[in-house]
Amino acid sequence: MERMTISIGEKLAHTFDALIARRGYTSRSEAVRDLMRREVEFARSGDDPEGQCVANFSYVYDHQLRDLAERINAAQHAHHDLVIATSHVHLDHDHCLESMFLKGKLSEVRAFAERVGAERGVNHGHLNVISVKIGDAHRQGRYHRHHGHLHLIPRS
Repeated sequence: MERMTISIGEKLAHTFDALIARRGYTSRSEAVRDLMRREVEFARSGDDPEGQCVANFSYVYDHQLRDLAERINAAQHAHHDLVIATSHVHLDHDHCLESMFLKGKLSEVRAFAERVGAERGVNHGHLNVISVKIGDAHRQGRYHRHHGHLHLIPRS
């Protein structure tokens, strides 16, 4: 493990300490490592649009808006190769929160999420992307036998 030393202002340090305490971190180091991972992943995802990813696209939509739910459903069916699963929550009489779990080429996943997010009546869309490499992750044979499938291995 490498050691890094940083200097920050007192106010920022106290604000950061309060934030990491609310989030349940036990140390500044782990919180900083998570921030660094997030930024490295963000930079990496922009470097290789043809690379593979898994992602979660969450958004709120007005299910009363004419044909919106049907258009979203049709988009999901048209891109069944990208959509792994969806989760649907009713927020009130008019609004639903939906979360789509996606996998595929980053460029295709982003384009799909942007298309759905651009639909009139869709709000608060957010795409969380994790770059993966495709391969065989069997480090220890005791977990299960290989059944001819490939794994999506998160890049660290």
